[in-house]
Amino acid sequence: MADYKEILRHYWGYDSFRGIQEKIISSIESGKDTLGLMPTGGGKSITFQVPALAHKGTCLVISPLIALMKDQVDGLRDRGIQAYALYSGQSHGEVMKILENCILGDIRLLYVSPERLKSELFLSKLKRMSISFITVDEAHCISQWGYDFRPDYLKIAEIRKLLPNIPVLALTATATPKVVEDIQDKLEFREKNVFSMSFMRQNLSYIVRRTDNKKEEMTHILNKVAGSAIVYVRSRGRAKELADYLVENAINASFYHAGLDTATREKRQEEWQSGEKRVIVATNAFGMGIDKTDVRMVIHYDSPSNLEAYFQEAGRAGRDGEKSYAVLLFSGGDDTRLRKRIEDTYPPKEFIRDVYDHLAYFFEIGINSGRGHVFELSLEKFCMVYKYFPIRVDAALHILKNAGYIDYEPMPDTRSRLKFILSRDELYYLKESSEEESRVTTSLLRRYSGLFSDYRYIDESVIASDTCLTRDQIYMTLRSLHKRRIVDFQPRKNIPYIKYNIDRIDGKDIVLSKDIYDNLKSEFSTRIESMILYLRNDYICRSQQLLGYFGEYNAHECGMCDICISSDSNFCSEDLLYPAKEAILNLLSDNEKHSIVELKTLLFDEVLVKAALQYLISEEYIYIDGIYIFKN
Repeated sequence: MADYKEILRHYWGYDSFRGIQEKIISSIESGKDTLGLMPTGGGKSITFQVPALAHKGTCLVISPLIALMKDQVDGLRDRGIQAYALYSGQSHGEVMKILENCILGDIRLLYVSPERLKSELFLSKLKRMSISFITVDEAHCISQWGYDFRPDYLKIAEIRKLLPNIPVLALTATATPKVVEDIQDKLEFREKNVFSMSFMRQNLSYIVRRTDNKKEEMTHILNKVAGSAIVYVRSRGRAKELADYLVENAINASFYHAGLDTATREKRQEEWQSGEKRVIVATNAFGMGIDKTDVRMVIHYDSPSNLEAYFQEAGRAGRDGEKSYAVLLFSGGDDTRLRKRIEDTYPPKEFIRDVYDHLAYFFEIGINSGRGHVFELSLEKFCMVYKYFPIRVDAALHILKNAGYIDYEPMPDTRSRLKFILSRDELYYLKESSEEESRVTTSLLRRYSGLFSDYRYIDESVIASDTCLTRDQIYMTLRSLHKRRIVDFQPRKNIPYIKYNIDRIDGKDIVLSKDIYDNLKSEFSTRIESMILYLRNDYICRSQQLLGYFGEYNAHECGMCDICISSDSNFCSEDLLYPAKEAILNLLSDNEKHSIVELKTLLFDEVLVKAALQYLISEEYIYIDGIYIFKN
């Protein structure tokens, strides 16, 4: 066995592994397929990065998030480790160079998105690589019972056929017992093999705060608790609105969402991580891979659609082990808003077929034609023409994609491209260029080769760094050079595109199977109801509810959530508790799981019911499964 501790010490400066890291590494070392369940901040990356350096060949890492891939690759290369990532926007030459270096054995870790597994070029090169093992990050994405199911993850099992006897390491921070089983089935584990850490966070206080004025409550909480904070919201517009509101109320804040350009997102994340900005108001696009341990507060202004997402996002607080808070703001209308997401995410089948037909009218595609054609889609214009709501159209297009009829990319991260129109000699004799144009031209020629013969992808932030100009100045300068016919500049675009995978058919013939629609809608509905029950349950410790949801039954009370703090159970005598205990046991006598809210039907004082419930849990007469209770 390799000296993994020496590798850990040499590259990361740690003397020992944490939690289950070493057990997972030993399992991979022995060639076993392995599933690691590690909460946010548990050190997942160490479990594959360390053994990747101990073995010859390349560790193939499959990850769904380009930003996370880039962050990890940058971190590894800063440590002197040969790591690369393949993602959309790279030139053919860049991709070929990385793949050939993997074949030569010069790259220790190669990060790819699951979509890359469909590429014939990638698959042909993969056959010639020496792969040490495969790592599947965010492995819950392979399960249709997971909260973030991605059909492209199902291709991983096919990759295993190309690489027989190569072990798979699957990692996730959020998986229910049902998802744990499904991950191992979908990845075709040769035998069940799971390592898990406790999801208990001793320093994190979970709080649900009911309020009729979320803005005032958010401001009050931020003024009461010092330190860095994240405020999660559902929409991009609200992110800006709340950040402006906080600034008006003397709280140093900015906002972040996927609609901002790359440079702006990077700048705002850096400002927050460095402490220049105290609070960042963000959509769920923010957070994956952030390396900030001293976050004291995570506030959810809007409730997520499921407990998995909530647990992961809340877990970004207090990763340094110091006392921290995860606060979920809840108002009376939130139940209705949460349930509305079911129809928004899984609109009626007739609506989906209607969208498919109107898409063809919009692009003027006749029956039995269109296969392989790609179209830019102005979602705003499409919805305006046919009087649709954008949220439901976006959901319908995702379902049509999952059904195989179209490819739909809502936010393509296309990089800017540029080619010189003038020859090198003509450029040399060019006069009347501004100082900015000269500096930008010099940077382009220094940074990128082949600009006179073909288009090259460029990065405006790199040119900005070279020239000491802003991104806006770079953009305007490149536009000026374009207008003067010195270069052909094609700026990056975030316009959705549609590709027809098969010839267009009549919408009434669209087939949406149970696996594509009915089962997923039912599972999504169940998660929504679990979220609502969590918000409304005033009986059981928040931490116990969350841990039970992930299969960690009968953890002890945290003593610091809103329910524990308000509990008076210590002052109830045995005589007072007895009738309530018997009533709860009688409710569970059918040996079925019962929702916690059913306790409200028991005709006892609420304090007594809470106290009796906690007694029965602590003595293991009954068990918690998230927001359900049952007898063993």
